[in-house]
Amino acid sequence: MQDAFLNHVRKTKVPVTIFLINGVKLQGVITWFDNFCVLLRRDGQSQLVYKHAISTIMPSQP
Repeated sequence: MQDAFLNHVRKTKVPVTIFLINGVKLQGVITWFDNFCVLLRRDGQSQLVYKHAISTIMPSQP
């Protein structure tokens, strides 16, 4: 389920909002992921986020 969701938002380049467990809000497009990490891209910058720090991922489109 998780891989199918992440793969869908990656392939369609849907912008997402990621909330971390510490309350930080990140926004961007998921360009890559594996079992442990998600690569989020925004404004030409990439950010590697560890999945264990993620609370919620919300796509901007259904």
